[in-house]
Amino acid sequence: MRVYKIISLSVVILLITVLFAGVATVATAVPYIVQPTTMQYRYNAQHTGDYSLVAGPVPSNGQLKWRYTTGDMVSSSPAVVNGIVYVGSWDGNLYALNASSGAKLWSFTTGDLIYSSPAIANGVVYVGSNDNNFYALNASSGAKLWSFTTGDVVYSSPAIANGVVYVGSKDGNVYAFNANNGHKLWSFTTGGSVYSSPAVANGVVYVGSYDNNTYALYANNGHKLWSFTTGGHVWSSPAVVNGVVYIGSGDNNTYALYANNGHQLWNFTTGNRVYSSPAVVNGVVYVGSDDHKVYALYANNGHQLWNFTTGGVVYSSPAVVNGVVYVGSYDNNVYALYANNGTKLWNYTTGWFVASSPAVINGVVYVGSNDDNVYSIGNQRTTTTLTASTTTPAVNQPVTFTATLKSGTTPLSSKSVTIYHSLNGVRYNDTKKTTNANGQIALTQSFGSSGQRTYYATFAGDTSYAKATSSVVTVNVKAPIRVTLAASTTTPAVNQKVTFTAKLYWWNPATNQWALITSGKSVTIYHYLNGVRYTDTTKTTNANGQITLAQTFGSKGVRTYYATFAGDTWYKAATSAVVTIRVH
Repeated sequence: MRVYKIISLSVVILLITVLFAGVATVATAVPYIVQPTTMQYRYNAQHTGDYSLVAGPVPSNGQLKWRYTTGDMVSSSPAVVNGIVYVGSWDGNLYALNASSGAKLWSFTTGDLIYSSPAIANGVVYVGSNDNNFYALNASSGAKLWSFTTGDVVYSSPAIANGVVYVGSKDGNVYAFNANNGHKLWSFTTGGSVYSSPAVANGVVYVGSYDNNTYALYANNGHKLWSFTTGGHVWSSPAVVNGVVYIGSGDNNTYALYANNGHQLWNFTTGNRVYSSPAVVNGVVYVGSDDHKVYALYANNGHQLWNFTTGGVVYSSPAVVNGVVYVGSYDNNVYALYANNGTKLWNYTTGWFVASSPAVINGVVYVGSNDDNVYSIGNQRTTTTLTASTTTPAVNQPVTFTATLKSGTTPLSSKSVTIYHSLNGVRYNDTKKTTNANGQIALTQSFGSSGQRTYYATFAGDTSYAKATSSVVTVNVKAPIRVTLAASTTTPAVNQKVTFTAKLYWWNPATNQWALITSGKSVTIYHYLNGVRYTDTTKTTNANGQITLAQTFGSKGVRTYYATFAGDTWYKAATSAVVTIRVH
C-alpha cells in the first residue's frame, strides 16, 4: 500500500468535502423527470439537494457493469452528463469516461489531488484542485478554458446559476466567477476554511464554513443575508427545499433553518459528527453520520422515520431516486436502501472506503472509491433476438421461432422469455417459456390461412438483468401455388402454329383442393432453343386464371418452355413443369 494512503483521522476529516459530492440533474427540473440525461452533485448544478422531482426506471440491482482504475483514490463524486461520467482523482486528474463502457475519453491533469466534485453547464466542466486552482474545461475535449488561483486548496464543489460559478476554498473565502471567462465577481471571507459546497436558490448562496457557521449570501454581490452558528465545524453542504435550508454540523446535529432569515426550525442529534450532506425527497431528509448510520427524518419537524446502520462512518451524501436511497460508507460498501423504511435492497463492496457520493441515472449508480476505482453499478445489459426458420411460409408449413437472451456474449439460462404474436395487427396468444442452457426458447407454429403475422420476444428483466425486447419478425404466410403449362402440340411441323396455355391454381384448405386463381396475376412463359434463352413472354391472367401464347417456328429444332409465377403478398412463387417442343 502506498504510504500516503495511510491516512490519519484528522487528514481523513479534511477530505470530507468530497463526500458532499452527490447526484443531480442540471437545469431547472419539471415535475417528474423520467430518465434524466444529467445527474450531478446534489441533484443539480445549483446543488439544492432536492430529489423530489426525479423519477426513473427500475432501481439499480447492485450488479457491476464496469469499473475504471485511476492512478489514486477517488473521493470526488461523479457527474453524468449526456452519456459521459466526469470525476476527479487523487492522482490529480479529472477524467471523462464513457458512461456505457467506462472507456476513457480524456483526462486533464492539475497540479495536485482533486477532492472537488465537478459541475457541468453549457458544455463546460468546473472543478477545484489541491493545487489552489479552480478550473473551467471544455466538456468535450478537456481543454482548459480558464483557471483562477485561490489562496489555498479547493475541496468545495462548484455550484452554477445564471452564468455565475460559486465555490469555496480552504483560504476561507466563497468566490463568485463569471462562468464564461473566470473573472472574479466577488468573494466573501468567512472565519474558517470552506470545505462545504455552495447551494444556490432564489438569488441566495448558502454554504457552510469551518468557523462553525452556515452563511446565506446574496448571489449578485456576496453580501451576507444571515449566518447561523452551530457547535462544530460545518463541512456538510446545504440542501435548500421549499424555503428551508438543511445542513449537518460537526456538533453531531442536522439542522433545519428558514432560508429567508436563518432561524432554526429544528435540529436532530445523531451519535457523532455529520459530514454528509442531506438529500430531501417528498418531505423526508436523508443524511449520513459519523456514527455509521444513515437517517431518514421528517422535513417538517426533524423526527426520525428510520435509521440504517452501516459498518463505517458515512461521509458520502445520499442520492435518492425512484424510491431508493444510494449512499457510500467507510465500510467499503455502496448501499441501496428503500426510502420508505430503510430496508436494504442491496450492497456492493468495493476495495476500500467509499467517501464519494453516488450519481444515479437510468438505473445505474456511478460512484468513486478510495480503492482508486470509479464504479458503474446497475442492471446488466441484456439483448433479446428472435429469428424464424422462414419468413415466407406456405399455409400449413411449420415455422420455428427461436428467441435468444444474452448479457453481452453470455447466454442467460433459466430466464422467462415471452414471444408475442399478432395477425394483421390483432394480438393472439403469447407464448412464455424458460430459456435453456443456450439462453434460448423455441416455438413452432403453422398457419391455416394466409396473412401477415408479426412476432417479437421480450425479457421483462429481474433483480440481476435489465429488460430487453427483440426486433419485430414479420412472417408473410402465403397460399401454395401450382402453375401448369400445356401446348396444343409438342411435335409441330415447321411454320405450324402452337398455342401454349399457362394456368395458375392455389390450394384452398377449406375444400382441400386446387382452385383456379381469378384474373390479375402476372405469369411469365420462358422459351429456350437448344439451350439458348429467347424472348420471355409476361401476361396477366384472365378471368379463367390463364394466359396464352401462340407461336410458329421457321426451322427444325428442340425448344423448351416453362411458366412461372413470382409470388406476391398472398401467394407463394411457383414454376411449372418443362414442356419440350420438337419441331420437325
